[in-house]
Amino acid sequence: MMGTTTLHQDVEIGLVQIRVSQLERSLDFYQNVVGLKVLRKAGREVEMTADGQNVLLILREIENAKVVRNNSVAGLYHFAILVPDRPSLGLVLRNLISSEIHVGQGDHLVSEALYIQDPDNNGIEIYRDRPRDSWRKDAEGHVVMTTDPVDVDGLLAASEDLTWSGLPAETVIGHVHFHVGDLGKAKEFYVDLLGFDLTAYYGDAAMFISAGGYHHHIGLNIWAGQGAPAAPENAAGIDYFTLWMPNEEERANVVERVRQAGYTVDEVEGVSAFRDPWNIGIQLIVKH
Repeated sequence: MMGTTTLHQDVEIGLVQIRVSQLERSLDFYQNVVGLKVLRKAGREVEMTADGQNVLLILREIENAKVVRNNSVAGLYHFAILVPDRPSLGLVLRNLISSEIHVGQGDHLVSEALYIQDPDNNGIEIYRDRPRDSWRKDAEGHVVMTTDPVDVDGLLAASEDLTWSGLPAETVIGHVHFHVGDLGKAKEFYVDLLGFDLTAYYGDAAMFISAGGYHHHIGLNIWAGQGAPAAPENAAGIDYFTLWMPNEEERANVVERVRQAGYTVDEVEGVSAFRDPWNIGIQLIVKH
């Protein structure tokens, strides 16, 4: 495989499309609990935004979609919404507390993160990054990450005099994290073929990859078990995520590598679409 292949440093995550079982219930959750706004609604699909212009999340309703147990199939572990600063994350926390849902949390050194699940068990992380110049690397050049308790009091104090009005306009999708059936196979696909850099390992069961030195654009784990099957297509979960490509040449290079490796790539209206070995959709779009 092409171990020397590296993605352009400006590649980043665009949007995520997920499957839900009851659109109205999910709309209520993503507006009132998460803080996104509706941009467009067409049939059983809704595009959601933070800034009123850019789509971050698409909800696609499969009526009465099956809800899979946690850690049981390959597919979505969580998608991660990145807010611009600590006061914004503090406001998110205040709103989550008032919504009375279960909130997990973790300080990963490079970031502070809150974890929730939507009504269909789709995992969501909402986080803020610490400044990149404060991230540490180990002797192998991997980003040092861990999971410590979040300073909840500090987050609440940082947002004390602010009013929640949904996610800030600067909010983006920071990363995605997937259950896969085999870490070696995942490395072959995402690192050797697509060209992401390996940034960290978490024991022997998870790894983190990125473009341009970010701590991670994609997390990959085998917590659903070695050989975990792809999620059923009629179940809640992820349809696809998009990768913003900085130019046509970069997109064409990736598409050529993916085709050479035997994967089918569909080209529709400026979008190059293909699937990873666990049927997770990936779409390449040039950022204009």
